[in-house]
Parts: sequence; structure tokens; C-alpha cells
Amino acid sequence: MQTSKIPAPGTRAVDVQRLIDDHPLSGWQWVVFALCFFVVLLDGFDTAAIGYIAPSLIKDWGVTKPMLAPVLSAALFGLAAGALLSGPIADRLGRKRVLTVTVLIFGIATLASAFATNLTELSVLRFITGLGLGSAMPSAVTLMSEYCPTARRSTLTNLMFCGFPLGAAFGGFLAAWMIPQWGWQSVLVLGGIAPLVLTVALLTLLPESVRFMVTRRQPVERIRAALARIAGPQVHQIERFTLSETRVVTNERGGLAQVLARSYRLGTLMLWVAYFMGLVIFYALINWMPLLFKEAGIEPRTATLISALFPLGGVGAVFFGWLMDRVEPNRIVALGFALTSVAIWSIGQMTGNVAALVVCVFLAGVLMNTAQSSLPALAAAFYPTNARATGVSWMLGIGRFGGILGSLLVAQMAAMHASIGTVFLVLAVPGALAAAALWIKRDADGFADDREARTALAH
Repeated sequence: MQTSKIPAPGTRAVDVQRLIDDHPLSGWQWVVFALCFFVVLLDGFDTAAIGYIAPSLIKDWGVTKPMLAPVLSAALFGLAAGALLSGPIADRLGRKRVLTVTVLIFGIATLASAFATNLTELSVLRFITGLGLGSAMPSAVTLMSEYCPTARRSTLTNLMFCGFPLGAAFGGFLAAWMIPQWGWQSVLVLGGIAPLVLTVALLTLLPESVRFMVTRRQPVERIRAALARIAGPQVHQIERFTLSETRVVTNERGGLAQVLARSYRLGTLMLWVAYFMGLVIFYALINWMPLLFKEAGIEPRTATLISALFPLGGVGAVFFGWLMDRVEPNRIVALGFALTSVAIWSIGQMTGNVAALVVCVFLAGVLMNTAQSSLPALAAAFYPTNARATGVSWMLGIGRFGGILGSLLVAQMAAMHASIGTVFLVLAVPGALAAAALWIKRDADGFADDREARTALAH
């Protein structure tokens, strides 16, 4: 059993990460986990919702599949813009502020989308929704990772990130149940009200990252108050707090200058490639799989339910997180993407057999979403505190363009009347490219470790 190490009376300075590492996970840390988990869950629900209501939009509004392309990709442009903008802001103003405001934004925009009357209105509202979604995700990942003990960081961060595929999967199950009874608008109403309720919880319960507070030299009383909920009232004996970095700090101000510094450049680029390729697969299938299966002769409700199995497979990220805390993490995630490539190809070969298709879709979802969901934890561990939100958010932001490409790629193949086997063969290629990128990143991690520096920031 792990024992708590209490600071001795009169202790002048304590490293905050060491204090977190020396204590068992507290109820307060689980509160932080739960709040961030629900942010990511609703992110997945609202991101995937448009794909599940697409067949209903075609029927109700009399539009064609190619006409839906702007609506399906609008949120992805917003996701990219939100992620690219929010990281540097969160590294400067704080993770909690950015997270709370952006959850409010995507809640309001999703709710308003339920009342759209044409494709133009829906496209604009989906873009605004994407801005909020893209900004919320990196702040949630960063905040959670900074409250985790070092030895369990990947496990807990991956467990939290499972909320995204679960939210996307439950969106499919709920859509299949809700749309026949209340129409496609009901899915967006639910996806809008839930974030508004969560915003209140974030305002009242969520703390700021203690690591961020030390790097920004915020009042020591605020740091004590946050840590007292983890280590007990003895924390009030500590006069000041320090933060030791195990990653190279090349620019104390952080931001892109840190993320693209020589020590990090190759690893950063490979993370961008891997996340980009993963989202080519994810958004292509989330947005188009129900329609592809319907065209293959599968009944629409069955096609929606089978498609919902794909994001549900992301729960395997917990196992990958456990492995990443114990084995060289780049190898683990690279293997996941390599197997994903094979599994995606197999989906296109099984559309004539519904039972086999169910197995293939679920297996592909387990592999692909597990690997993809592990990348934020990989990125959070790669960067120092002063650039962590920027590093994570820019990986997510650059990756979102992969989602845009994936949606447009399938739309183009549909316009060319490509067979379903050809579509899934093409979508298998990005998995192999992501695996190669992470194998190259191993060398970048080795380079950074050779130059490891412990930079103490005191307050």
C-alpha cells in the first residue's frame, strides 16, 4: 500500500509533482477526472452527431450526399481553428478559463443547430460548434495530465480520453432511438443542453492546474488550497512550491517557440502526421459509414447501429495507457496503427455478411480508436509544462485537417462511384503512415532524453 509523505513542519520548498506522486489518488483528483471525462464525452457526442443525422437531413431537406459535404466539414474547420488558437491561450491564461468558456460555446451552438432551417445556417452553426469543441479538448487533456501521478499519467489520461469514442458511440445508439420518435433535431437539443449543465459544474468544481499556477507564479495561497485537497492540510506548512521539468525547456515563455525548438521539432512533426492520418480514418468513417453501408444494401437503422460500434472500440485505450506507463510508448501506439490498417481494409471485404461486418467494424474501432486516443497522452508527456497545452492543441488542430480531408476524400470517391471495397482500401493507407511516423518519433524522444534538463521554477 502506498504511504503519504507529509512535509515536515517549516518546510520551505516542495516540488509540486513530487507531492502529487507521493500521495494516493484523492477524491478531488477523481472529481477533476470526472469533469474532464464528461467534457471529452460530450465532445465526442457533438462531433459525431452530424454523421448520425445525415440520412435524416437528406430525407427531410431533399438534399444529396455531395451537398452535405460543407455541413460535414464545417465543424472540422472550426475544430482545427479552435485547437490552434486555444493552446497558446491556455498556456498563458490558464486551462480552466479556456475549458469553461469553450464548453459553453459548443453547448450554445449545438443547441442552436437544432433550429437551423437550411444547409447554410447549419454549416455556420457547425463551424461555431467546432470552435468550441476544438478548444475544449486540449485544455481537458492538459489539465487532467497535470493532476496525474507520473507513474499513472498515460493510464489515467487515456481512460479520460475514452470519453470521446464513447460519446460518439452513444450518439449513434441514441440517434437510432431518438430520431424515429422525435426527429433529428432531438439529437442536437440533447447535445446542446448537456454542455450547458456541465459548464455550471466546471465553474463551481474544477480547479486550475497546479503546475500552471507554479509556472505563472500565482499566489501561493491558491497553490496551497489546490494541493491541500490532495495531500491534506499539512500543505499549509509549505512556504513555497517548485516545479522540476524532466523535459528540455528551451524557451521559458513557451508556446510555438518551445514546441518547434530543435529538441522537439522532429517529434512534433511526427505527432502531427500521426494524428492527421488517424483523423483521416476516423472522420471519414464516422461521417460516411452509415451512408456507405446503406448503399451496400443494409437497412438504415442497422447501418447506424453497426457504424456506432466503430467509435465504441476506443475503450481499449485504457489497456494501451497501462502499457505506455510500462513499455516504450511510441512502439505501443505505432503497433496499434499498423494493425488498424489491416482491420480497416477488412471492413470493405465483409459488407455482404452482416455478422462478419459487425465483428470487423468493432475490431477496427478497438484498434484505431485505441491508438488515436493514446496520442494526446503521448503528446502531453513529450512537452514541458510551459508549452504542454500548445503542444497538445497544435497536434489536435493540425490533425483536424486530416478529418477534413477524410470527409472530402470519401465524398469524392462517392461522386466517382468507387466500390465500397475501394473506399476502405484507400482508408487503410493512413493507418500505415501513422505507424511509420511514430516509429520515427522514437528517435526524437531519444534525442530529447539525451539533453534532459531539470529546470526548477520556484514560487
